[in-house]
Amino acid sequence: MSRPDVSVVIVSYNTSQLIVRCLTELYASLTPDVTAEVVVVDNASTDGSADTIADRFPQVRLVRLTDNVGFGRGINRGAAVSTGRYLLCLNPDTVPVGHPVTELVTFADRHPGHGLYTGRTLHPDGTDDNYSCWGMPTVWSIFGFASGLSTAFRGRAWADPEALPGYDRKSVREVPALSGCMLLVERDLFGRLGGFDPQYFLYSEDIDLSTRARALGARPVLTPTAQVVHLVGASSSSEGQRIRILRGKATYVRRHWSPLRAWTGVRLLVAGVGLRAVGKTLLGRDRSRGVDWIEVWRSRRDWAAGYPPVEEDRPTTERLEPAG
Repeated sequence: MSRPDVSVVIVSYNTSQLIVRCLTELYASLTPDVTAEVVVVDNASTDGSADTIADRFPQVRLVRLTDNVGFGRGINRGAAVSTGRYLLCLNPDTVPVGHPVTELVTFADRHPGHGLYTGRTLHPDGTDDNYSCWGMPTVWSIFGFASGLSTAFRGRAWADPEALPGYDRKSVREVPALSGCMLLVERDLFGRLGGFDPQYFLYSEDIDLSTRARALGARPVLTPTAQVVHLVGASSSSEGQRIRILRGKATYVRRHWSPLRAWTGVRLLVAGVGLRAVGKTLLGRDRSRGVDWIEVWRSRRDWAAGYPPVEEDRPTTERLEPAG
């Protein structure tokens, strides 16, 4: 059997209905021009997801984990059993529009050297949800959160530069960082990077991967012809989601910034949560989609410390290269 062009790796946790829809539409979207294998890593789901996949999609290479190891480590496990020239990370809460797998692989073959590739992630109405690419975290971007500017002036690039508001996602362009919800990576580069950093359980592992890839000369790029509808947040529980986002960001700044800069960044994150907790206490409400900022504030010591280190074998070029 010849080597497939791409291995689509999906990490699923309690997404039984979503993963069935995703896989059904994914297989329907594949074309003869690009050969693909699909690997699903089930993160110890308790909703019967793994059995459903095994029964309805026998062609899927299913990896059943006994513990929920998070997104990045799950992708690493899937990459280890895959054989494609490229790896495509795809969320189970996505639905292909057209032929995104073919579009991404074809674009990557025609434009080698970028290393990381993405497309457009859309709302069900076809508008961009602005989740496929991000700006890099900076002291200023975190200050925007700490001061409330990013909330008060939502949609302004100067107030919330990480979200890249107003960014043109309808033309080919290099971008600062890619989201893991739809991320194509050259297999050799993935191996050179050691895959996703296992320290991150969820959130910011994709920004970390983009940062390390850029340090090796990669130039992440977006092609608008590759599109998926993204049901944002449907693949993760709302409980603790904001805490995980902050914990991921705290891990990132501690891993990539100087000690003084990281100290400043973490304190600004704490200040931003404090500001919102005070607002919720005084006003009885906030402008942040129902987030219980008081509870997030109470948990600040845990998330501000970042995720603990994880000892785990990481992907290498040798481990990812198929035998023979």
